[in-house]
Amino acid sequence: MVPPGHFEVVRDPVWNNIRIDAEALRVLDSEPLQRLRYVRQLGHAFLVYPGSTHTRFEHALGTYHLTRRTLGLLRDRGELRGIDPYDVALIQLAALLHDVGHYPFSHALEEAGLPSHESLAEKHLRHEELQAIFHDIGIEHAEGRIRDLIAGKSTSPLQGLLSGSLDLDKIEYLTRDARMCGVPYGTVDVDRLVHSFTLMTLDTGEQTIGLHEKGVSALESLLFARYQMYRNVYWHHAVRSATAMFKRLVRAVITQGDLDPDWIAHSTDDALMEALERMSDTALATRLKKRRLFKRVFDVPASELPPGIGDWISADPDLTERSENRLAEVHGLEPGTLLLDFPQKPALLAANLPVQLRDGTSAPLNRGDGPWPLGIKQVGEQLHTNARHLRVFGAKPVAIDRDQVLELAEMSGEDVGRYLER
Repeated sequence: MVPPGHFEVVRDPVWNNIRIDAEALRVLDSEPLQRLRYVRQLGHAFLVYPGSTHTRFEHALGTYHLTRRTLGLLRDRGELRGIDPYDVALIQLAALLHDVGHYPFSHALEEAGLPSHESLAEKHLRHEELQAIFHDIGIEHAEGRIRDLIAGKSTSPLQGLLSGSLDLDKIEYLTRDARMCGVPYGTVDVDRLVHSFTLMTLDTGEQTIGLHEKGVSALESLLFARYQMYRNVYWHHAVRSATAMFKRLVRAVITQGDLDPDWIAHSTDDALMEALERMSDTALATRLKKRRLFKRVFDVPASELPPGIGDWISADPDLTERSENRLAEVHGLEPGTLLLDFPQKPALLAANLPVQLRDGTSAPLNRGDGPWPLGIKQVGEQLHTNARHLRVFGAKPVAIDRDQVLELAEMSGEDVGRYLER
């Protein structure tokens, strides 16, 4: 048992000293949080950027640190007067627990069709160790309230610090990911942003987290840094190849009944890979282990394609797999040797939080105009398009008919389904 008032200081390569209070220490030592020490933050990105072996555990610590720091600034300005102290305590614990439901290998398995990590968080929050901590803290309905904060469904006025278009989670992972990958793209003016967060009262009387006008330039830099990280790191062609191979592999073993999705959800990177290598068909697992990645046999930037084309590829994993098999058959190849990839994240560069103007009034940041020079909504949509590529990865070099792939991608999901049935 950690005595009340006790705290520890942890050294971190990004934020230097991180102070961890008594309640957070107990959560940190629980089994669900300790599992995150063995779940890499960036999945297969380490196959391209060798330094990117940092974990969800480190990211959770950093998010907790930024949350404590921002709350301290709000408190110093008197903005937390009237806020339920339990809301303040819960947002800190939620910051520490926000990735507790994450699968091994980042977001790949969500792309493969498994439930989102936010929806899995509730199972982990019911762990007996966490239940005992919540009981001792004495916050009523702590589990459900933390779950809602993680999912972005809380009515807490502090919700925007953890889950929103601009939140401390994003600021933390962009800063940490760039540092650990050794790239200059994720530079974020963290000090300016955390000092610019403010607790606003809207015309409706609702209290919410907003941004002071003086922080808008720093926000613009953050949005561009996020675009750069997606374009150069998260959606790097070799990272996406490994991700596509991994998705196909895990979907196969689940379909065959060799692995239980619930076991996968509670597993770690190494445990899952060891299990996959023991399966009867280990070709993809072996290739991933040895970094024998599929190569690009087709690659077209989304900026050269009509809007809305191929959205079914990321939205419907089952249909995508059937399409991959059909493409392989047409080219005289075995199923699973051609993989389609067209990642998308519509809210990638969304910024819909309110801004407090210098004259005391407020304005939504994404209204398309305003007293800031950059049309954030329009630029965000364009940058999202520029970051995406429609690709086909192949187990071996093969000449792919460009028109055939584009014709397939231009169909709606329903039309693709009917085409495959024929």
